[in-house]
Amino acid sequence: DKSLIEIGVHDLRDHATNVHRQVDDTPYGGGAGMVMMPEVWGKAIDQVIDKNSELIILTPAGKKFDQRMAEELSTKEHLIFACGRYEGIDDRVRQYYQSEGFKVREVSIGDYVLNGGEVAAIVIAEAVTRLIPGVLGNPESIVDESHAEDGYIEYPAFTKPAEWRGIKVPEVLLSGNHAKIKQWRLKMALQRTRDQRPDLLADRSLSKEESRLLQELDVELKAKQEQDSYN
Repeated sequence: DKSLIEIGVHDLRDHATNVHRQVDDTPYGGGAGMVMMPEVWGKAIDQVIDKNSELIILTPAGKKFDQRMAEELSTKEHLIFACGRYEGIDDRVRQYYQSEGFKVREVSIGDYVLNGGEVAAIVIAEAVTRLIPGVLGNPESIVDESHAEDGYIEYPAFTKPAEWRGIKVPEVLLSGNHAKIKQWRLKMALQRTRDQRPDLLADRSLSKEESRLLQELDVELKAKQEQDSYN
């Protein structure tokens, strides 16, 4: 509605050359599965690509998509998603457009295999477009969330009522003390990251405050384990 984003969907079979609208063929060298034909892809891409385009080939063999890549892609003017299927797209498609001076990257959304790249394209498109100024109602929403610039997972969130099914909202969030709330949120974010994604902490240098809070968490965890063992 705001003309911030324009999305086009293109049917690859519209560019097939035979009556069966074939887009794949058997692989050279043998092996299971089929490979998507370069001529069909070439015709499809030629119709939409220009000097401002970036061609993204969705493949499990690509670089893993993350928030940093989403931030980078959100600054681009035109993204083309080539959704691979079967055993993938003939590699000459990548080679050709790179040789012609276009920006080309192979991208994967995770260490698993899908039937095709369409779902991956939707994932990336949503992660990227929400970062474009004006898309979200509150631009602050993208500052303080999981995988933001700080690099760790977001703290747990709560809303009304203050008690639900016997579980109370942490007292600090009801205190009105913004400094203590900020510290609690940082501590909870560090705890979540340590417990669920320790790799995110291993890949970054910690501030003195973060190191202190992690030490506190280690002491609390040890005390809880001792108490559980005693019980």
